[in-house]
Amino acid sequence: MNIKILDKKVQEFITQKSNSTSDISALVLSGSPFDGISVQELAQQVQSKRKAKIKLPTWYSKKEIYYPQTLNLEQTSSETTALYKSNLVSGDSLIDLTGGFGIDDYYFSKRVKKVMHCELNADLSIIAAHNFKTLGSENIKTYSSNGLDILKNQTFVDWIYIDPSRRHDTKGKVFFLEDCLPNVPDNLDFLFQKSNNILLKTSPLLDIQIGINTLKNIKEIHVLAVNNEVKELLWILDKTYKEDIKIITVNIQKSGNQIFSFIQKEEAQQSITIGEPTKYLYEPNSAILKSGGFLSISATFKIKKLHLHSHLYSSDQIIDFPGRKFEILSVYPYQKKIISKTGINKANITTRNFPESVATLRKKHKIKDGGDIYLFFTTDHTNKKIVIACKKMIS
Repeated sequence: MNIKILDKKVQEFITQKSNSTSDISALVLSGSPFDGISVQELAQQVQSKRKAKIKLPTWYSKKEIYYPQTLNLEQTSSETTALYKSNLVSGDSLIDLTGGFGIDDYYFSKRVKKVMHCELNADLSIIAAHNFKTLGSENIKTYSSNGLDILKNQTFVDWIYIDPSRRHDTKGKVFFLEDCLPNVPDNLDFLFQKSNNILLKTSPLLDIQIGINTLKNIKEIHVLAVNNEVKELLWILDKTYKEDIKIITVNIQKSGNQIFSFIQKEEAQQSITIGEPTKYLYEPNSAILKSGGFLSISATFKIKKLHLHSHLYSSDQIIDFPGRKFEILSVYPYQKKIISKTGINKANITTRNFPESVATLRKKHKIKDGGDIYLFFTTDHTNKKIVIACKKMIS
């Protein structure tokens, strides 16, 4: 951490450049106007501050914030998701074993009396400590050390928070908790010696069933999406909990949060109706799709599922649904001649349980992207390929 970057004139320069639309490369080529500060350091601060404008508005608007490397900023929670997580914890003490830039801990500190921020990267730990002080978060103590080692010296804490990172040598897209640092499954017994409550954040890449098979004492799984993009899976582990797992899906939007929950064990036991599309079509939000609650959503809202594997739903009466809602205009059998006769040459295309990709369908049927018409290419309850032409309804 270069303390000279916090100089008033340097901060004014960084703010000015971060608010401009000029290319970062132009800044690098112009060189640094300040002694003791390289142009690379300035560029990194400007670039990170720009990224913080939407993701971290509190940090962006505060003077004398020091930004870490861009990768650290990209990996950190947004303020939106950090605020949500903070409402899951309470009590006197919380230890964050993987503190990072500290966004989560800033919000935890508003709900918990004492927060311990542990971070292996010494420079990042110093940066987080400086920013906590700048933001007035006096109940956060930082440790530049392995979180597991710090935890060994604690008698007991109300909460343990962990955001494990994938090892750099892990290849492929398959995500396993055993491939992360710290290795939560291997350390779970030790963790429960130090706390009854663990909040674990994982990537959406983690298969929920694999996570269930790997962990124990799972009380809740929160599937958290922002503007219909799944950002995090949050696992609440309770040492004393022996009941069924509750899955809570949340889609945070400006217009209001969409929340749907179900009992994981009861999903396969749901009795639903499978039938043809009628007047309205429903597509669940991404959090629900990730959760696997395909039967529970149908049973809860008493709407038909078009096919066991299509994950599209229909009803005769419009309902308040946690996802996209459409008025069905027409339903066509999937035949090239019939689609051609509709005269639709511009539409928004979605495929569900369909063998061809969106790109292939656009090319084959010469349909441009956009417009007010939505086409769903899917499979119906008789296993026939169909196309549903719809008009989107405003929530």
